[in-house]
Amino acid sequence: MYPPVQLGIAGFGYAYGEPQNVEKTAPSFVKDPERIMAWGYHTFHRAADDVTSIDLAAEASRDVLKRMDMSTSDVDLLVLAISDMQDYLNWDSSAALARKLEMREWQTQLLTEGCSSGVTGLTAIAGTMLLQPEVNNVLFVAVNRVSEYHRNRMRVNNAVHSDGAVATIVRRGHERNQWLATAQFTDPDFTDWFRNDFGGAVAPVAPEGWSSATAPLGHERVHAHFQKDPKRMRAFGEQAVYRSVQVTDQACERAGVSRDDVAHYIYINDPDGIVDIAKELELPLECTNHAIAAARGHIGAADGLAALGDMIEQGTIAPGDLVAIGGISIGLRWYTTLIRA
Repeated sequence: MYPPVQLGIAGFGYAYGEPQNVEKTAPSFVKDPERIMAWGYHTFHRAADDVTSIDLAAEASRDVLKRMDMSTSDVDLLVLAISDMQDYLNWDSSAALARKLEMREWQTQLLTEGCSSGVTGLTAIAGTMLLQPEVNNVLFVAVNRVSEYHRNRMRVNNAVHSDGAVATIVRRGHERNQWLATAQFTDPDFTDWFRNDFGGAVAPVAPEGWSSATAPLGHERVHAHFQKDPKRMRAFGEQAVYRSVQVTDQACERAGVSRDDVAHYIYINDPDGIVDIAKELELPLECTNHAIAAARGHIGAADGLAALGDMIEQGTIAPGDLVAIGGISIGLRWYTTLIRA
């Protein structure tokens, strides 16, 4: 039987940095703002300097608990998915979130597989529920908080990176927004593309004069990988779209459904990428998160579940609809999770 354990998302909560106009702020991040505008974003979210990833995660957690009329005593497990930098090295952000929420002596899990962890983390929850029958309510939080010292939010890749968090209550046996299957695979040849060069064990200190404001653009590693050959780069772009469809087919096979059954596709908040994949899946843009992506920016691990919650609340996704949530993450990792609304 698949899935081996029945679970569904019972509620959503959110926290975002202050909304920023892309056109007005892009010149402060890059010298060629017209390139940024071509990506299709009009708004992103930027947290105040004193707001940490844990602050955002805690705010979203309190929001979902309030909406669900629950307290932390109703939660059996806390799972945190974090993209971008943790607030400190050698530090467990899930434990820090538990402390912020005053959840002492609770079971916690920390997921750090970049953007994918906010979606593929449902498999970790399913595994815990399968092995621990006493776990019924899980507080699953995904957060992204850009460290502007390490990364320029408009120079990492072809996305405007945002600060925000989504929190969900994942409940055993819940009949709505049921997790059906997840598929993922990694092509490790591209694992260095979007890494932070400084701050880790290999190079803990940046050289004098280095700044994320002037550091090479993230996509320069992509160009170097393909030796600036436009044919090879175009071929990879086509392959990236194909792999997103391929991993969706794998998830569908695992769940015993067809790609034709998918009514909505939620991609990472990348307007251009959504257009390409929607075309391959033969879905209208209205059945994707295209408009949400343009208005939110790329919130890393929070993209997928935040968009799912928005589309359910807006009535775009109706009960019973089959939703695919997919994307590309560091690794590079292609992934898709299927949800029955």
